[in-house]
Amino acid sequence: MKRRSFIQGVTIPLVGALAAGAQAQTVTTAPTRITSTLPVGSGPDTVARLVAEKLTARWKQPVVVDAKPGGAGVVAINAMKNLPPTGNELVLADVGNLSINPLIFKNLRYDPERELVPVALMFRTAFFIVVGTGSKLRSVKDLIDASRNSATQLTYGSNAVGGPIHLASAQLESALGATMTHVAFKETSQLYVSVSTGEVDWAFGSIATVLPLLKAGRVRLLAVADRARSSAAPDVPTLGEAGGPPHLDAFAWNGFFAPAGTPRDVVLDINKAVIDALAQPDVAEKLATFSFTPQALTPQQLGELMRNDRARYAEVLKRVKVTVD
Repeated sequence: MKRRSFIQGVTIPLVGALAAGAQAQTVTTAPTRITSTLPVGSGPDTVARLVAEKLTARWKQPVVVDAKPGGAGVVAINAMKNLPPTGNELVLADVGNLSINPLIFKNLRYDPERELVPVALMFRTAFFIVVGTGSKLRSVKDLIDASRNSATQLTYGSNAVGGPIHLASAQLESALGATMTHVAFKETSQLYVSVSTGEVDWAFGSIATVLPLLKAGRVRLLAVADRARSSAAPDVPTLGEAGGPPHLDAFAWNGFFAPAGTPRDVVLDINKAVIDALAQPDVAEKLATFSFTPQALTPQQLGELMRNDRARYAEVLKRVKVTVD
């Protein structure tokens, strides 16, 4: 498989990607498979399949998404990491798979630095503080007061010990100088149903993960842990606006990676194609629905994001002792 690149790797603002896209057409002679760490039907999976449709039209070859969730990303990454580095095999992975797993797994069977090459960021998404509609926690101030009341033992949930939601919650707990009880769930859906019923007091979550319960009126959003409000929920204040720690950012991201050894010109071609796909109106609309924010990062910038987040979470893990066999 060969791809020809007509544009070198430069950062292109997403709003200008469509215009720039007309100047570069990647040519491939074989189908491309995107092995995904995310389950079918999830927000990231939905967007990935839209992107795959755009890449199929661009390259005139099939681009398919093969979901292999499980093992905190280990299943999907190990399924493709040693495949031929032609650019026809990609993996869609998230911050937990790439920045956190190397810190907490004693025997992780992949090395993101040595065995994978950053290709393109798909999106970044901020976490909201989620509570049940019937919760007595009506605001961030209520949560802060309850967390500091010795007679109250607040609980928070996550979908994985040592995952982004768990560590973001631990960051907030530490920033508040509070002690709360962590409750881990095996399934993301179980986590937010338990929040909605009051089994756990609160949890961090993205719009995409809580959208069905939000539409059903079973959960509420107290604040978003980001520097700016979300366009998908503009009435929800930032954590700082609501009286919480103003500089606590809690977010996740998903990106495309290729096997180590994939030629640089191929990586740059795919990066450009993904950026163009994310800028197309129907994809942009779906991203906005889930409160996913695309960013036109170069492969180098994506690699820096992965490493910077690993350093950030290493600091959190000094306070939260987590290891996985």
